[in-house]
Amino acid sequence: MFRDTRTSWLLAILACLLVCPGARAESPAAAELCGQAGKIASELAAISGMKLHHAVPCDFITKEKVNDFLRKRVKEVASPEELRAEELTLKKFGLVPPDYNLAENTVDLLTEQAAAFYDYDRKKLFITETTSPESQEPVLAHELSHAIADQNFNLGKYIRQGRKSDDGATARMAVMEGQATWLMSEYLARRLGQSLKKAPELAKLMSRMSQASGQFPVFDQAPLYLRLTLLFPYTEGMLFQNEVIARDGDEGFSEIFRRAPVSTQQIIHPEKYFESLGPTFPTLPDPHLPSGYKGLVGGTMGELDHSALLEQFAGQARAAEIAPHWRGSTFELRENKKESRLVLLYAVEWDTEESARTYFEVYREALAKKWKKMEVASQTSDSLTGDGDDGRFDLRRTGTIVTSMEGLPPAVNLKNAAARPAAPHAHLRPADSFRGGQYAAASLTRIQH
Repeated sequence: MFRDTRTSWLLAILACLLVCPGARAESPAAAELCGQAGKIASELAAISGMKLHHAVPCDFITKEKVNDFLRKRVKEVASPEELRAEELTLKKFGLVPPDYNLAENTVDLLTEQAAAFYDYDRKKLFITETTSPESQEPVLAHELSHAIADQNFNLGKYIRQGRKSDDGATARMAVMEGQATWLMSEYLARRLGQSLKKAPELAKLMSRMSQASGQFPVFDQAPLYLRLTLLFPYTEGMLFQNEVIARDGDEGFSEIFRRAPVSTQQIIHPEKYFESLGPTFPTLPDPHLPSGYKGLVGGTMGELDHSALLEQFAGQARAAEIAPHWRGSTFELRENKKESRLVLLYAVEWDTEESARTYFEVYREALAKKWKKMEVASQTSDSLTGDGDDGRFDLRRTGTIVTSMEGLPPAVNLKNAAARPAAPHAHLRPADSFRGGQYAAASLTRIQH
């Protein structure tokens, strides 16, 4: 979620994982499976119209090696302060529990989910040895789809170009995983004498296959936000690719790389991609904090983030009703280490005042649900102030924009705080939350694929 320009620590973890000495496991089974790669890749190239410029080497990797290297690389590529910033952001929004260990749980989650990886730096794919025999061919097709896209559009460069926007970065993630999932599904459908191109409803059916639960205990017990954002590139990304192909034909496979979507909203609502309707960046409120506060992290929140937040605090039906009206959002965390205080500044714009009023009421309920205590000092139909678990808060609606300041120290004058916008936060070091895990998973296939 919260990334602008810094390299994803999980991306760095997995990029190394596939090339470090000792991570490979040569076996006859690997040779037999990888022997099918050339034929499958040729068929995928024919389906997409993209060229297969050279063969794609592959091998097996053990789950134990995946886990070992993930743990080692967490320590190598991310400082404790960077990991802390990521974790605090999710906790401040109430998206993970207060005692949640983001790095530890993410390693376990990705280890469980990993069925295969395509390393777009070394141009090689790996399949985990625990992937069931019936899943190996689909998994291979998925990873080969990444390889073909990489040979034509350089996935590493495509990723790097998207890091200026948190939400836009996730949209690019959905492009890569969505296309690979679509091509894998089309490959399987053709073996049954069917085609997603001729029966678009098959895309919806096959996208739901990625949402099966019960076979992944770590995933099933993860916070809702992490589960939704991990699945998003595969499910919504596949449906987005299907819509682009329906409109542009085979040119749609290349179009999404040449003209990348800029928000998760464009992935969820392809018509906004076709219309080039991008997000807004509402100005943050200014808390007029006393000296001692420094910017810790800042970024943007997209429709996907708000959909997850809404579902967690208001239910799936309300999320589906409200989230599509999102227009843009920004946030910033400011910290006073001496006083052990963290302040959240947050602004979100909606398409109408009515939508903003609705979200104001829902977010008000969210504050009460994410805190153990909430004492209201003043309230009107468009404002609410008081005290929460981590300090004073100020929630307001002005026109189509809802703002919130949370964790404020007692000295802040809330009446004056909302009167002036905060300074730009472009100087802040952005955080890579679990969505960094999705960037790492640009080359990761879930087992049920």
